[in-house]
Amino acid sequence: MSDLVNEGVQSPLKLFIAELHVHTVLSPCAEVEMIPPLIIQEAQEKGINLLAITDHNAIANVAAVQKAAEGSGITVLAGIELQTREEVHSLCIFDQLDRLTNFYNQITPLMPPLANQPDHFGEQFVVDETGDFIRREDRLLLTSADLSLDDAFRMVEGLGGLFIPAHVDRKAFGLLQNLGLVPPDLAIPALEVSRHVNIEAAYQSFPQLRGYPLIQSGDVHRLEEFLGVNEFYMQDATIAELKLALAHQQGRRLKIAPAPYR
Repeated sequence: MSDLVNEGVQSPLKLFIAELHVHTVLSPCAEVEMIPPLIIQEAQEKGINLLAITDHNAIANVAAVQKAAEGSGITVLAGIELQTREEVHSLCIFDQLDRLTNFYNQITPLMPPLANQPDHFGEQFVVDETGDFIRREDRLLLTSADLSLDDAFRMVEGLGGLFIPAHVDRKAFGLLQNLGLVPPDLAIPALEVSRHVNIEAAYQSFPQLRGYPLIQSGDVHRLEEFLGVNEFYMQDATIAELKLALAHQQGRRLKIAPAPYR
């Protein structure tokens, strides 16, 4: 990553190319290629140095990807893609694994005790840092927690995390489709749009998004879906710095590079 000095900021800023919505083989809809070493290799090849691992309602592979990233120059944030009671997907991201674990332990009792059906939904694999099989996750992950979006947001914020409603432009599990608006009483720091739209077109198509910073993610379920278009200028790869960059405060900022929309 390169060091940059921003006007009015004494300390140098660094450029972080971020992909903040990445699934592993623990997510039943992810391809079998989504194992820790290949995730890190693909990120390196695309110049991405900041990742968030966000499997569906599960966290068991986060530590493995973090271990696989050691010595690579890539920071791996600890996250989860939570499906709330409203069937809205949101990224819940932390810079400390123990805080994610705390959050996960609170929401696990709110998940329905349904068994996965691999032939219908897909396999759910827990792996080590090399990608070797450890076990199957038998609980169905593609379900909604008995938790509202409002409560989820407050829980994540209370633990010092970053809460970003995911792919809000999509009909399936999108905030705008299911709620019709961005809750005005929640200080949501950013919204995510999918790789299928242009940022400016998203603002035009969905006026509700105006006034909110947007990130764009590949929602990576296969290696070819890495985008790496979120360019964060920050001092470090922390949640506090990400929030400053999203708000364009203290010299930190976010720029979205052109993406191959598809």
